[in-house]
Amino acid sequence: MSKKKLFWDFDTVVKEFDNHISKSVPGYLECQNLVSDISVFFIKKNSTIYDIGCSTGTFAKLVYKKNIEKKVNSIAYDISDKMIKYAKNKKSKIKFIKKNIMTVNFKKSDFISSMYTIQFLHPKDRQELINKIYKSLNWGGAFILFEKIRAKDARFQDLLNFLLFDYKKKNKINPKDILIKEKSLRGVMEPYTLKQNLSYLKNAGFNDYMTIYQNINFVGILAVK
Repeated sequence: MSKKKLFWDFDTVVKEFDNHISKSVPGYLECQNLVSDISVFFIKKNSTIYDIGCSTGTFAKLVYKKNIEKKVNSIAYDISDKMIKYAKNKKSKIKFIKKNIMTVNFKKSDFISSMYTIQFLHPKDRQELINKIYKSLNWGGAFILFEKIRAKDARFQDLLNFLLFDYKKKNKINPKDILIKEKSLRGVMEPYTLKQNLSYLKNAGFNDYMTIYQNINFVGILAVK
């Protein structure tokens, strides 16, 4: 990431995105494989599936290939024009669409994934989106939510912050670049606690959900309608 960047802009990190995020988010590649493995339990023949905030399309492509014999209708959204153009260069039958996710009218579906995306939505929009996701899912369908979270109190938050800093430093990310990125995300990314994320699911109507992964302050949740 450029040291002159004053705010986070996904359009400027397209080519380096996958490499950068794998060094910044603990277990990022492991989580992609985990979710693709989980997907086979919920995706059926001719299912419609969605990926929200698809970025470069790497994850959407992984899930599609995992279920390729089922001939699924795979749709992936991102608000970044350059991300969508890059994703479309990955030759596949996935429909990559540039669109604000808050304006999408979801069709009935069996599997919806959001990998570190909802944390970038304004808090006032999050419940509305998860309500739409719940309504979209067929009975027995699944929503996978991965988010960066805040700890429940200041002591644990300090611990998580230092552990994440050490993780990035071990991956040879310059400490100055770590600080620059943190500053650039102010007003752009707003993580909530695990309890708050679970409350969104419950309020939307999900009764069955559980955490399936946690590494430092990154959590994965599986919710089933």
